[in-house]
Amino acid sequence: MSVDILVFDGDGIGPEIMSSTIAIIELLNAKLKLNINLKKEILGFELLKQKGVTFTDDLLLKSKEADGIILGPVDHNDYPSVSRGGINPSAKFRIELDLYSNIRPAKNYINVKSLSQNMDLVIVRENTEGFYADRNMYDGNGEFSPVPGIGLSLRKITKEASLKIAESAFEIAQSRFVNKNISKVHVIHKANVMKITDGIFLDACRHISSKYNDVDYEEMLVDACAAHLVRKPEQFDVILTTNMFGDILSDLATELSGSLGLAGSLNAGKKYAMAQAQHGAAPDIAKKNIANPISLILSSAMLFDWLGKKRKLDKLILASNLINKSVLELLKHKENLTRDLGGKASTTKTTDNLINILNNLI
Repeated sequence: MSVDILVFDGDGIGPEIMSSTIAIIELLNAKLKLNINLKKEILGFELLKQKGVTFTDDLLLKSKEADGIILGPVDHNDYPSVSRGGINPSAKFRIELDLYSNIRPAKNYINVKSLSQNMDLVIVRENTEGFYADRNMYDGNGEFSPVPGIGLSLRKITKEASLKIAESAFEIAQSRFVNKNISKVHVIHKANVMKITDGIFLDACRHISSKYNDVDYEEMLVDACAAHLVRKPEQFDVILTTNMFGDILSDLATELSGSLGLAGSLNAGKKYAMAQAQHGAAPDIAKKNIANPISLILSSAMLFDWLGKKRKLDKLILASNLINKSVLELLKHKENLTRDLGGKASTTKTTDNLINILNNLI
């Protein structure tokens, strides 16, 4: 049985870290006989040069035909307006493929300097609605200016989406108990101010919690959560929250634990999943061979684990585990660390060292 994965370089450092990721996948594909078929397509600025748009419906059709997607970072902040072809590919995939669950682990690594110790958590972020203006309206935009000098933004929270993301978080909490001997979901909200929208979200979370008697449950205000991530991160196992809160808290958690360059991220739904590095396109360091490729590599490992469990392909789960083990080993040695981690290793050197470690593990 073949596994077809659609690959997009993205913008900025995307081509460099995607090259590293593909090298790792090709090694595992050959050694473990995974029968993975990688197909590369273009989007973002490269597609804008060729066709005048950053994303096309044809790419969406191809994505629906694939078993999984690996998306490099996109620099959508610098895209032109939508009317001039500047479509955010990340948002488009998340909405059209119903990738409602954004799963973002944050943990400490040996030999990597961090601001917080004893961190090993997962943030589960609702991915398709909330305050994000490009994904909370059927037609039009959720942010607008009725008169000069006044801006309005709409927040969409639905019972349906809240129930789905809560179910995802509790399933993850259950699965983590084996390794951590703890199974707890912290639900993060601001219902003291946004009583209606976060009230709907909390009601959904409480309903799902009642089905999981083996998972502890606690609610916490988002500002308190930010403080506790700094002060006492070990109390957290799974953090469940809405879109914008999850976006902010996950960046905070991964930087506290070491670096966004080590932050894997998976966008998943019932039918589709997309690996995507948590960090941005970093155009200021593009083509300098200094970008950290680990985030996208770990994101791909998360995709392999998701696909392996969904399609009962044990070899893909093995590949995911091998990637995670090799990264752990890589980071034990300071000479393997890229600049964001306080080292001097280049992108290609880090990749070569990771390949050597993988060869020894297989």
